[in-house]
Amino acid sequence: MQPLVESFFDPVTSTFTYVVHAGDGSPCAIVDSVLDYNPCSGRTSTVAADRVVAFVRAHGLSVQWLLETHAHADHLSAAQYLKRELGGKTAIGEQIRAVQHTFKRVFNLGADVPADGTQFDHLFTSDETFSIGSLTAEALHVPGHTPADMAYKVGDAVFVGDTLFMPDVGSARCDFPGGDAHSLYRSVTKLLSLPAETRLFMCHDYPPPTREACCQTTVAEERHMNIHLREGVAESDFVEMRTRRDRTLSMPALIIPSVQVNIRAGEMPPPESNGVPYLKIPVNGF
Repeated sequence: MQPLVESFFDPVTSTFTYVVHAGDGSPCAIVDSVLDYNPCSGRTSTVAADRVVAFVRAHGLSVQWLLETHAHADHLSAAQYLKRELGGKTAIGEQIRAVQHTFKRVFNLGADVPADGTQFDHLFTSDETFSIGSLTAEALHVPGHTPADMAYKVGDAVFVGDTLFMPDVGSARCDFPGGDAHSLYRSVTKLLSLPAETRLFMCHDYPPPTREACCQTTVAEERHMNIHLREGVAESDFVEMRTRRDRTLSMPALIIPSVQVNIRAGEMPPPESNGVPYLKIPVNGF
């Protein structure tokens, strides 16, 4: 089974959004949508999401799922905007509860953000199967980058989130709360045990100057060429490399607004008495 996959690249956050479907007129899933956010002004816009809306409408698709691979720290989710425009159920892995619990403390959030995942319409358990119209899909728990990361396998296509990058870029960081390099190594091992021809779709690409951003590779290419996790790299060597490398990385530019919105399934905080929602900045909190 080879689903049709349409990709949309957001160059500001280096994020790929996907529409997965079986053909014109069929149900579809949207994976890892992007809400445009200007950190200087605090203004949002829907330029990236509207490209997805236009594609869905042009092909007569009906949105069944709005899937998140995890609570992203580098972009805001457009899931709620897309739900209002197109319908569909928001979904993420059930371990989002642990992420919500952590960031409720970081941002000192109140009762409006219960750490129970109820902001999402559905919480996937590990290896849970579900349908996208006639397509059979499976939610794979792949912790390491965060404890809640999920990959979505739809036929011969897997949407890997922030586990793997393109072979010449490597792997995701593991220094966020609840991240663990040992877990990421095992998660990637799980993904790379799939058939060699399995298509892997990246959530991000940070290409070297010699090539354009690319969203797709295969299990075979990752096994043979991934600079961090190719065949033969021992778990202990990967963990040492990943830990050392993570110490040199700055926090993502949009982590503060992104996490507050994304643990709410893409909703802004409730408006205050003047009708305006506000995002918090924890001083010296990161």
